[in-house]
Amino acid sequence: MSKIAFMFPGQGAQTAGMGKDFYEHSEIARNIIDRSSGLLKLDMKSLCFEENENLHQTEYTQAALVTVCMAMEQVLREAGVKPDVTAGLRSEERRVGKECRSR
Repeated sequence: MSKIAFMFPGQGAQTAGMGKDFYEHSEIARNIIDRSSGLLKLDMKSLCFEENENLHQTEYTQAALVTVCMAMEQVLREAGVKPDVTAGLRSEERRVGKECRSR
């Protein structure tokens, strides 16, 4: 029997362009990223999709990683993919993972 794991990256895994394909091809991802922009008062599209220095500053990196991971997780979940286990390198990623498992 196969098991599915969602692994959430920590700081240092961020890269310009992360989440862009999901944003361009999924209404679910677009809604999450756009909503995050409004809630955090950050332009998440610019932060995540374009080369910039802010992406490498902790206060922005964590918001970007969590937002993109949440968007990707929701797209997978809507496609019927549910994790049996989740893992993350930092407390923020573990919280996202815990929330995924509880749905």
